[in-house]
Amino acid sequence: MAVPDLPGVVDAEQLRRCAAYLLRSQEPDGAIPWFPGGHTDVWDHVECAMALTVAGHTEAARRAYLWLEGSRHPEGGWPAKFRQGRPVTRLREANHAAYPAVGLLHHLLVTGDADFAELLWPVVEEGLEFVLDLRGEHGEILWARSEDGSPGDHALLTVCASVHHALRCGTALAARLGRDRPAWSAAADRLAVLIQEREDLFADRGRFSMDWFYPILGGAVRGTAAKERIEERWDRFVVPGLGVRCVSDQPWVTAAESCELVLALAAMGDPETGARILRDVQHLRDAEDGVYWTGYQFAEDVRWPVERSTWTSAAVILAVDALTGATPGSRVFLHTW
Repeated sequence: MAVPDLPGVVDAEQLRRCAAYLLRSQEPDGAIPWFPGGHTDVWDHVECAMALTVAGHTEAARRAYLWLEGSRHPEGGWPAKFRQGRPVTRLREANHAAYPAVGLLHHLLVTGDADFAELLWPVVEEGLEFVLDLRGEHGEILWARSEDGSPGDHALLTVCASVHHALRCGTALAARLGRDRPAWSAAADRLAVLIQEREDLFADRGRFSMDWFYPILGGAVRGTAAKERIEERWDRFVVPGLGVRCVSDQPWVTAAESCELVLALAAMGDPETGARILRDVQHLRDAEDGVYWTGYQFAEDVRWPVERSTWTSAAVILAVDALTGATPGSRVFLHTW
């Protein structure tokens, strides 16, 4: 399978080097931590698995998805953090539990391996049912189930946008496997309405760029409304020539947030602007091995934090794939499945 290539921005060889870093970081049990020896969380682990699939490392991706099967919490979902294969908290986050649905649909679209999708179907189903058990009064998804088993006391816009995406992907995966999950589709419909019309229901995290673009990336806000949302907050978060701020009030750009904005722009049908943002963030690519640093604090002119997160390199791979449509997996982010 050909690796995506975006000449003049990120070429295929650079993406191969990113994928090689993910392979080096993967632990024997299949988990992909934040960096070698670091902790693992399910959401970022799945993002890395998708990137490995795009880069043609399907066996490593399969190992990553099989890790999900064996690491589930007995009462649903996944612990929010693992270290060297062991959970280090009983907190279980909603977006972690939902995201395997995105990854498994992505894997099926790229590989066509319906048998593997069938094998991992319980992972998807149990994850999404755990999430739906966290619904609040209006249909919003509370952000987590705490260590004592009680639901969180608030909902987050980015989490609900990611869950919306996962419910759509889970519904599409179910259909491909001959199953019918109308409750998932209905829950996604409700979340879309809340994201579009009731932003007041969510905890105020408007200083975070994810709350700006994730409703678009997750497919809940589209068309003219998406264009208006992007234009309204562009100057607050985009630093010309450097990328996207993580938070509006700090002089700090990150490659992952920049790439996620690229995914939102690709979903909007604006690959030209997406390519420009991706080009701007190339200053975070290590010249020696092509791996991406997490962020850059431009007031102090330092890379911060001093880490090369696996999910950052994974986000670059997925962004290039979305801009080029090189693999069928890009449809997961273009919402054309």
